[in-house]
Amino acid sequence: MFLGNQSINMDAKGRVAIPTRTREQLSQVCQGQIVVTAHTEDRCLLMYPKPQWEEILPKLEALPTFNKIARKTKLLMIGYANEFELDDSGRILIPPTLREYAGLEKKVMLIGQGTRLELWSEEHFIARLDESDDDETMPEEMMSLSL
Repeated sequence: MFLGNQSINMDAKGRVAIPTRTREQLSQVCQGQIVVTAHTEDRCLLMYPKPQWEEILPKLEALPTFNKIARKTKLLMIGYANEFELDDSGRILIPPTLREYAGLEKKVMLIGQGTRLELWSEEHFIARLDESDDDETMPEEMMSLSL
């Protein structure tokens, strides 16, 4: 399980060093092989251990091509997907297209989301947390959630 958040720096070439704790988890789960792609709702990146991505990909490919929402999901998630293997220093090089999509600059946030990670621009992440959710309706599944 990937939990918590970590503020990290991206260098001028677009390299991000995955923090040690997360790197060790990725090493155990997928030998450091990950897939990074675009999030469909937020301007951030999704990071999947490769075995998990291999389970998700056929489901994405099966989505209908004549439905606009399904088509956009496929365009973003499959079209932006890049496979990576952590280098000896635990880094990955985020391609310019993904950096641009997520607005990534020097300060980025690595956010654990259970079975996957998200990579956010620190500025976008803070702004997202500060957004009002007044216009959203609470999903029925959350109505019975007790924390």
